[in-house]
Amino acid sequence: MIRRDPVKRLNVGLLLVAFVLSLFAGRLVQLQGIESKGYAEAAVRQRLNRVDLPAVRGPISFAGGQPLAMTVDARVIYADPVMVEAGQRQRIASTLASMFGLDQAGLLKKLTPSSKTNRYVELVHHVEPDRARMVTEMDFKGIGSLQEYRRVYPGGDLAANVGGFVNSDGDGGAGLESSMNTMLKGKSGWQKVELSETGQRIPMGEDEMSKPTPGKGLRLTLDRDIQWKAQDAIAKQVKATGAQSGSVIVMDPRNAQILAMATAPTFDPATYYKARPADLGDRVVQEGFEPGSTSKVITAAAAMEAGGVTPQTPFTVPGSLTRYDRTFHDSESHGTEHLTFGGVLAKSSNIGTILASERVTATQLYQYMRAFGYGEKTGVGLPGESPGILKPVDQWSGTDRYAIAFGQSVSVNALQTASVYATIANGGVRVTPNLIVGTTDDKGTLTPAARPSSRRVIKQSTASELTRMLEGVTTKDGTAPEAQIPGYRVAGKTGTAQKVNPGCGCYTGGGYTSTFVGFAPAENPQLVVEVVLQKPQKGYYGGQVAAPVFKDVMSFALQSRRIPPTGSRSPKIRIYADHR
Repeated sequence: MIRRDPVKRLNVGLLLVAFVLSLFAGRLVQLQGIESKGYAEAAVRQRLNRVDLPAVRGPISFAGGQPLAMTVDARVIYADPVMVEAGQRQRIASTLASMFGLDQAGLLKKLTPSSKTNRYVELVHHVEPDRARMVTEMDFKGIGSLQEYRRVYPGGDLAANVGGFVNSDGDGGAGLESSMNTMLKGKSGWQKVELSETGQRIPMGEDEMSKPTPGKGLRLTLDRDIQWKAQDAIAKQVKATGAQSGSVIVMDPRNAQILAMATAPTFDPATYYKARPADLGDRVVQEGFEPGSTSKVITAAAAMEAGGVTPQTPFTVPGSLTRYDRTFHDSESHGTEHLTFGGVLAKSSNIGTILASERVTATQLYQYMRAFGYGEKTGVGLPGESPGILKPVDQWSGTDRYAIAFGQSVSVNALQTASVYATIANGGVRVTPNLIVGTTDDKGTLTPAARPSSRRVIKQSTASELTRMLEGVTTKDGTAPEAQIPGYRVAGKTGTAQKVNPGCGCYTGGGYTSTFVGFAPAENPQLVVEVVLQKPQKGYYGGQVAAPVFKDVMSFALQSRRIPPTGSRSPKIRIYADHR
């Protein structure tokens, strides 16, 4: 038997061991030397997470600085599905669903990893910091929280239709939150953070950041107290009259600043998703309707400036009037009346208005309506505004000019009508209605808004004569004695317009739009108030259902603004041409 040399065997073994060790050494050199940078970068990428940093949304405040909408600190609850333990998924989903009213199945799906799973999955937004702390203290592996912001509305539904709301995506869904969304929202940033295997941030790890730019705020012209009064008054009247809806506008005619813009029904922007879609917009600018008799002041202005009519011009007003194939009537039957033009306006006579309108051409009537703002948006800047309907003269039918003269066959929104009366109250100069005083930065510094545009519509003398005539509306011989305010001279106009029934395209069964709009003190106008009720069921004349709300809101606003009582008496308005 031949024995192998043990030394030789030992040498062979050593060579084999050396060879294996050289392979390991070579691989180690490759990993730690040649390819180390690539593997290190891959490891960092695996640990690195990009997190969005939302900008602080700018606040919206009332004229006095009180908050209408503001942004507060909040948290987003997130998960790393890879880190969440399989045995804890059901428990986590159940706990979060119970705490935040979420769908448990949907949460469980987010917590279950797949081949396409993101290591950062957002579970709940806008969580109050204390509640977020409760979640993180439960020590669920793979669950954490990050800072974000939440929109709150301290006044609840106060001015909700003006301010609007912010949707679940962080964008404005209505009102100024929508139309001014880009400015309010600012610009989001981002941050890349390195997380450990347990999901904790590595303090000395990679950290890149692009800081967010906070949004600018809005300071509004709205007076919080007057807004509250207007909103309360219209809500009560809508309920009392069984109306479909209602609105109130309060303006300063000198600068066209809107002090209140209220609608009913309204909504709470914090729970906007529970409201009817019809209640989320702003009816003041979005809802078009035939203005009825409130539009007669434009016809009056045209007749006085282009037709030679004066407040004393006599008109013989029959009980009915036929033009072409249509017969027109007043709201109440009467025999032949002998009225001054001031009496025509005070009694809101459709027939008398038609007779006065025949002193001007159809083109002239159209031009005055355009000059007062009909057929175009007001410029207030709220979303979804209706420009109304005012057809060009070449599209008018044979009888359109007569109906248009007293407020039919033309459509407006409520703010357009308020602007007409603000123009008269401002001596014939129309100022673009405006809601925004200026913008504020993150330190609260106010930058005033540009001065609103203005244009002269009628002569100051015409505006003064119209004002005296409108004072006659609130006398015992006019259509709105209920609009009188003790101690103040009030000028205004009622409107009781039939609504078109969409079923037949006629005025039968469509209900009414009931309006009163006026200003005070008449000798030095400082406030305009308009009240509109759609389809009231318990009474429908503007002087009956809208004028009392005007009186209530105007009285409050006069006291709130510390406007002293009138120092003079209203001039006598001659109603009848036969000196009765």
